[in-house]
Amino acid sequence: MPIQNPAALIVLAAGKGTRMQSDLPKVLHEIAGAPMLVHALLSARELDVARAVVVTGHGADAVEAAVETHAPYASCVRQDEQLGTGHAVQQAKDALDGFEGPAFILYGDTPFIQPPTLDAMANALSDADVVVLGFDAADPGRYGRLIEAQGVLGKIVEFKDATEEERAVTLCNSGVMACDAGLLFELLSEITNDNASGEYYLTDVPERASARGLTARVVRCDEAETMGVNSRPELAKANQIFQQLARAEAIENGTTLEAPDTIHFAYDTYLGRDAHIEPNVVFAPGVTVETGARIRAFSHLEGCHVSRGAIVGPYARLRPGAELSEDVRIGNFVEIKNAEIAEGAKVNHLSYIGDATLGAGTNIGAGTITCNYDGVLKHRTTIGERAFIGSNTMLVAPVSVGDEALTASGSVITRDVPKGALAVARAEQNNKPGLARKLMARLRAIKAKKGK
Repeated sequence: MPIQNPAALIVLAAGKGTRMQSDLPKVLHEIAGAPMLVHALLSARELDVARAVVVTGHGADAVEAAVETHAPYASCVRQDEQLGTGHAVQQAKDALDGFEGPAFILYGDTPFIQPPTLDAMANALSDADVVVLGFDAADPGRYGRLIEAQGVLGKIVEFKDATEEERAVTLCNSGVMACDAGLLFELLSEITNDNASGEYYLTDVPERASARGLTARVVRCDEAETMGVNSRPELAKANQIFQQLARAEAIENGTTLEAPDTIHFAYDTYLGRDAHIEPNVVFAPGVTVETGARIRAFSHLEGCHVSRGAIVGPYARLRPGAELSEDVRIGNFVEIKNAEIAEGAKVNHLSYIGDATLGAGTNIGAGTITCNYDGVLKHRTTIGERAFIGSNTMLVAPVSVGDEALTASGSVITRDVPKGALAVARAEQNNKPGLARKLMARLRAIKAKKGK
């Protein structure tokens, strides 16, 4: 069971990330529709987080704006000079003034730390003063090494400062650390920059704890969890890994994915048990699909809710604010935006329904458009229950159509339609006998003359 004490998060997000070859701060590059920084924060979702502090630096304004958007519960502090990870953590001291409990140090460019791993670290604090997350590396390379003896962590050695014997160790440092907040800042106050880089290393904390007679321990995790994202190829790989994990989780939870490798999830996609997803479906952020709904091939969903028994697609687009009730049908080449579609309603072909409310059992004919924008403001269309909207109807909002009303095909509806009424709003057809042949003959003559 996870530790019961409220926890604090310190997320380091001050680095420039020059290998990204980008004007965008590294931690704002997206994985599955959310900045890497958000994934780091979400890794602690199962802890009882009382305070969260993000340490910014390069591109601070942009990073802080993203925190405000995605994690408004977190505060931001700045590391104006890049003097090392220990110095970065120290910037959070004032923001955690008065906090009593464990602090977890995470990294904005390390998006795959899993909640159970942080739970294990929290539990390890019951018999340790400092807990460091480590992993056995297949290729230790230039990782910092964890020097452990009889289950106790003596020190962390950066590769550039390590001896040959220490470099032979394969237990490596992820950088993630947990420690009582008050003790953490005491230990940080004792570290120096007497090292090859002239920086204040967070990695000196376990050694300082040992010097006080305190205990530091290692919690191990799979190496894949510790993946850092520092370049475009690594970002592409991270997105691929996320999709693989999301697809496997969806299948494990009882969702049918017909062609898993063709389906793309967002970081927060929720699919209910027995939902059925056909090939080439894209989920952007903010989508919930309930049990038993079916999303047909080549559909794109974002910021929407699909209820039980609904069928969407193929080739449908659900935009933010689309709310589909049970047994709704949204068909091919239909776009729904900021609209509530009541139980059993159907929008089956080639239609746009935006800023609208559709009543239960209503049927929308092919080619129907809610004309919701006047160039300045959006306006709403309201359609009652069991109404029938004829094909190629233009509903010029604001306008309402009552229960069991009908609109004739090809109508442009600019006034409210009462309950049970038939609305016809189109010009009278006028046939001109023989005129088609005359017009075509004239046009052919003009073409022939130009051809000479």
